[in-house]
Amino acid sequence: MPVEVTWWGHATCTVEDSGIRVLTDPLFVRRLAHLRRRRGELPPPEAATAEAVLVSHLHADHLHLPSLARLAPGTLVVVPSGAGRSVPGLRRLARSAGLRVTEVAPGDEVRIEDLVVRAVPALHDGRRLPFGPHRSPALGYVISGESRTYFAGDTGLFDSMADEVGPVDVALLPVGGWGPCLGRGHLDPDRAAQAVASLAPGAAVPVHYGTYWPIGMDGIRPHEFYAPGEEFARKAARLAPRVAVHRPAHGERVRPAAAR
Repeated sequence: MPVEVTWWGHATCTVEDSGIRVLTDPLFVRRLAHLRRRRGELPPPEAATAEAVLVSHLHADHLHLPSLARLAPGTLVVVPSGAGRSVPGLRRLARSAGLRVTEVAPGDEVRIEDLVVRAVPALHDGRRLPFGPHRSPALGYVISGESRTYFAGDTGLFDSMADEVGPVDVALLPVGGWGPCLGRGHLDPDRAAQAVASLAPGAAVPVHYGTYWPIGMDGIRPHEFYAPGEEFARKAARLAPRVAVHRPAHGERVRPAAAR
């Protein structure tokens, strides 16, 4: 069966390959601090069902402890190295909820039944903000089964991206953010299109846009909230015309074409 991807909003996706469900950066809340979910219903309870969870970095909208608490006991949670030291609540949650937490660094591999997950570098501030020390890298992951799926987490564009990631069939790329400005270490639609041209997957799915927005900022650059997915698709069509771009709605499942 071809790999299936369900986008639940923000950076939260279910990747199902070889009958195994892998969940990325789960965020299952309507509000997080100053952010409010503006599009898409909250993911249903079954969204938390997975054999493994991949956490890309320690920011609270990616490593969200209340969302991890919804996982079933025994679920494997893969986090960047040093996460347990930087986020003590993660260790407490693992004990109370019966989660299996594994820390990885770039190049490390984890086997999940018939899948192999490889951690790859990301260009992003991976620490626990606002005051956390730089103990943990930001990561992306390549999930290899019947297909090879790259989940980029949060990252900027860097020269060695294609070499570090390697050949992939599907790329899940961030194309926006949760505010009117994107700082260093992020992909906007233009940089994400450059990334997909470099990676040359069979298919790409834009994520990390159009879900959360700061409270009280509805009228400030709303274009940055609504448009990144469409802009990415348009720019990718120009820079990487052989890559099929899928833009699922929140909660929609797609089967990106595996061209390799």
